[in-house]
Amino acid sequence: MTNLSDSVRQLDEKIDEAARVIKRGGVCVIPTETAYGLAASIDFEEALKKIYLIKKRPFNKPLLILVQELEQAPIEFSLIPDYAYKLMKKFWPGPLTLLLPAQKGTHYFLSGDTDRVGVRVSSHPVAAELVKRVGGAITATSANLSGAGLTKTVEQVKQQLKEGPDYFLDAGQIAPGPSSTIVDCTSQSMTVVRVGAISPEDILAVG
Repeated sequence: MTNLSDSVRQLDEKIDEAARVIKRGGVCVIPTETAYGLAASIDFEEALKKIYLIKKRPFNKPLLILVQELEQAPIEFSLIPDYAYKLMKKFWPGPLTLLLPAQKGTHYFLSGDTDRVGVRVSSHPVAAELVKRVGGAITATSANLSGAGLTKTVEQVKQQLKEGPDYFLDAGQIAPGPSSTIVDCTSQSMTVVRVGAISPEDILAVG
């Protein structure tokens, strides 16, 4: 089986190109550990808006983000509960999205009508390397029409999203499996918002 460093090495030029597109304000289709996603820099409002239009996604549903370091996310560190750090230590990098307290002034596309932001550190080697090369947080909402099934190959993405993305970073088929688990970490007790790749039992055992 191809190891992680090999998968990045084989796609080195494509990762570089995807990073260039994102840093110019474009939207890329990228692999994550759970499915293909739509990636854009959180610093480009038009790119974020384009993702909503591509997916036909309601504007009141925020976009989750991938980071390399937590400091890249627009979050209010003083409000993060201790158990959130325990979850990060146990499950990051991995298919766990944490809803964390948002900084004041966080863009509506990232927080919606809430006071929280969805953050993840990806365990997919290509996605992780891409975030590193971009040098900042990127979106990772699933690359599918809103409400449709997850896309595990670039071909499936193209079947659903016939136009819109500026670049496709094809890393082959994503392994079968569910979406990331989402946990709300904005109060003193955690809440599993969406059951996914990590079970509620494993989440609660950490807290």
